[in-house]
Amino acid sequence: MKKLLLLLFIAISANGFAQDPEFTQFYANKLYLNPAFAGSHNCPRVVMNYRNQWPAITGNFVTTAFAYDQHVDGIKGGLGLLVTNDQAGQSTLKTTRVSGIYSYRQAIGRKFSIKFGVEATFFQKSLDWSKLTFGDMIDPRRGFVYQTNDIQRGGSTSGIDFSAGLIGYSDVFYMGVAAHHLTEPNESLILGESKLPMKITGHIGANIPIDGQTASRYSKGGTSISPNVLYRMQDNFTQLNMGIYIKKDALVGGVWYRNKDAFIVTLGINTEYLKIGYSYDVTISKLGTGTGGAHEITLGIDFTCKPKKRTFRTISCPSF
Repeated sequence: MKKLLLLLFIAISANGFAQDPEFTQFYANKLYLNPAFAGSHNCPRVVMNYRNQWPAITGNFVTTAFAYDQHVDGIKGGLGLLVTNDQAGQSTLKTTRVSGIYSYRQAIGRKFSIKFGVEATFFQKSLDWSKLTFGDMIDPRRGFVYQTNDIQRGGSTSGIDFSAGLIGYSDVFYMGVAAHHLTEPNESLILGESKLPMKITGHIGANIPIDGQTASRYSKGGTSISPNVLYRMQDNFTQLNMGIYIKKDALVGGVWYRNKDAFIVTLGINTEYLKIGYSYDVTISKLGTGTGGAHEITLGIDFTCKPKKRTFRTISCPSF
């Protein structure tokens, strides 16, 4: 039955409207959330993400990502590189995306700035036909023992995609909106059309010190709370996430609620240079706990560089 469900999933992916994989730790890989975040730390930054969704079933989803970004004074903006790989159904369906990002920062006043980012992506999606199973391969007593008479289709497809984002922020508050897949590229692996719908993401939050520290010293110690709301829309799918982080010196904990789908717990270490996070999604929908939820691990490294200019304001948002 699990293999038949996997086949159904592949058929829907090949002919219908696809959706993006996602990371629970939204702010861990900021470039994946919004391209306007490129260069927001000023110094070079590297982030690696690993997510295993529904590990208890055969057709689980494994998504990895690598991101690099930094601010470059010569171009008055930030540059970023984002590489993601998504594997569904034990690597039956694979999607790889490589993105280049540029962001431009503009100070609006002494306490508020905006950043605008654009992203160009090359993507490739491929299907391993040898891993699919069909009804005519089943023997009532011996299981999958026959060769299928189904004609092999699919293979791989590739193309170019574009995205953009905008962020406004002060020392305490931040908010943004991002539009991914502006051209809605065709991802069909067979004849016909399977557009990747445009994805709209809105996010807003604050980093509120509660022990007298300044918000700009978020990663250097002290105690703070960070409430956040994220809304996402893609085709007829909508998602609302509400959560809060609490940081005490280098330790970070957080809880999130995702619209009647999951309750999320996050734990991490957040220092000035190193960030390590782990989160677990507890499934509360009708899908049940038999899927095994979702595990996610993040590693981030913030490198040192020349002292920041007084006119450069970083974004004091959480890393997880």
